[in-house]
Amino acid sequence: MTDPAQENTQQFSFKAETKQLLNILIHSLYKDREVFLRELLSNASDALNRLRFEMVTNQNVVDPKAELSIQITADKDTRMLTIQDTGIGMTRDEIIENLGTIAQSGARKFMEATKDKKVDFSQVIGQFGVGFYSVFMVAEWVSVTSRSYRPEAEAVTWYATGEDNYQVSAAAMSERGTKVQIKLKEDAAEFADEFRIKNIIHKHSDYIGFPIYVGDSKEPVNKQTSLWRTSRQEVTEEQYKDFYRQTTLEFDEPLMHIHMVTDAPVQLYALLYIPGKAERGLLSLRKEDGLKLYSRNILIDEYNKDLLPEYLRFVQGVVDSEDLPLNVSRETIQSSTLMMRLKKVLTNQVIRELETLAKNDAEKYQTFWQEFGGYIKHGVATNAAEAEQLNSLLRFKTNLHPESWSSLEDYAGRIKEGQKHIYYIVGEDPKSVLRSPHLDYFASRGTEVLLLTDPMDSFMLMGLRKYKDYELQNVAQAEIDTSEKPKEQAEAEKIPEADFGALVERFKQVLGERVTDVRASNRLSQSVARLVDPEGALNPELQRVYKYLGKEYEVPKKVLELNPTHKILKSLLKLDSGSDLQTAIIEQIYDSALLVEGLHPDPSSMAPRMQQIIEAALANMREDSK
Repeated sequence: MTDPAQENTQQFSFKAETKQLLNILIHSLYKDREVFLRELLSNASDALNRLRFEMVTNQNVVDPKAELSIQITADKDTRMLTIQDTGIGMTRDEIIENLGTIAQSGARKFMEATKDKKVDFSQVIGQFGVGFYSVFMVAEWVSVTSRSYRPEAEAVTWYATGEDNYQVSAAAMSERGTKVQIKLKEDAAEFADEFRIKNIIHKHSDYIGFPIYVGDSKEPVNKQTSLWRTSRQEVTEEQYKDFYRQTTLEFDEPLMHIHMVTDAPVQLYALLYIPGKAERGLLSLRKEDGLKLYSRNILIDEYNKDLLPEYLRFVQGVVDSEDLPLNVSRETIQSSTLMMRLKKVLTNQVIRELETLAKNDAEKYQTFWQEFGGYIKHGVATNAAEAEQLNSLLRFKTNLHPESWSSLEDYAGRIKEGQKHIYYIVGEDPKSVLRSPHLDYFASRGTEVLLLTDPMDSFMLMGLRKYKDYELQNVAQAEIDTSEKPKEQAEAEKIPEADFGALVERFKQVLGERVTDVRASNRLSQSVARLVDPEGALNPELQRVYKYLGKEYEVPKKVLELNPTHKILKSLLKLDSGSDLQTAIIEQIYDSALLVEGLHPDPSSMAPRMQQIIEAALANMREDSK
């Protein structure tokens, strides 16, 4: 196409702000130029929607029987791209108003938001009503020819190169609608390739509600009817699975899907998926967290992270709202009250669906918990407003049921008469925690204790303080009734008080400032020692949080409690006081207690000492055998 200047052509100057805007779009660095096609197809869809509304009450339009559609043609040799719709069209005044100026100071606001040249233009173009101008990212020149739906209207052409001026002239166009012709830049020749165009349509505009034809094909490229807008009764289970595979390229089936439609408090359509596994496959299309966000079937955000709280970031899928304007961006999303309402509705629905799954299919929910339980714990720790609602989703193993998962409701249903707390113990792994000295007293009475061995558990406890009428309490800190001794402790003979006092002093001498005190325990029966916090110390959960976060972690100074009936301590008294072996055993008792607590900074450092103790034991055996 040559310069369209012809008879009746008028030349106009862009306003200063528009000039600056074009300069930014043409010369700045941008992340994804394909967004221009999304914007032009969005405009075409709007024009078709407006005409469809007009035709409901008015049949007096140009070509009333013409199909409501969008046609794209491309010529790789000439680098020409044409997008034509049969929508409402524009008059001469409308084309000057719509394309010659940017309403409501959009250009100025856009430029203020894009002072940083590294900005992702695909995220902000729509925000300020400048979507059409994104075409100049790829165009040498653009010609827009349009004819209004009004029978008396005349066709008009708008032409610009992205410089200071644009031209408006009469045109010869008999059909209704708008035709956008683009002369692509050399470095944008890819957008004249039909395969590339179809890929962009599938990515951004697949669910526009009008057929989009590319080239000579009589078959629309886009699906038009979105699965999430289809009645649940009309969608098969296989279709749900196919849609998940197509949008994620995951080979594993999703664990479950959530298909929801609401009209109040917000109007939305959503199709969400819980993946089968937390870890994405190597070929997964979804490289980031976030949901696809559509407005009236137009994709406006590929990875929207504001529709669900962070602890539900594993959820994948699509959200579409009629209430959401197309000129949305991440900046406006974050401050939008509509988005906040959408987030609340979606979050509540996901939690309800998970509660239903847990109730109706315990085995399937167990799979979910093993993959995504850490996310729910994170939610309890960080979302105080939703923590109580999330408590029903939590699952635990206990000392009495170490092989199966129990809910807090299960635990409360098995609680003993007179018990006022839900007890828990924090440790490094499920097997070692069962051997914790803190469990001695509770195991002797058959009291159930939650086993918390996941690093996220310490964070979770920051938000989980109570369930129903039961406060949660760490067994290491729990007050107990010492009037009734455990059977093993009652029958065992204590070390004489004077000897035990000397042993305590020896422990203090060896351990020094690593402990705040050494004393007898009134609750140990099977274990030789345990570590407890001195009064006023940082609670054990926060100690572990600091350790996991690496925040200036130091081994906390605790009180070492010794079991005065334990045979190891009785044998320790028989060794020469101050001997290397006695010192090594004392060190090992302390380190073992640290290890059980999950607080040892370097467990491998115990290996040489263990070897020393074994060698000494073997030497004693040889002496005894002589």
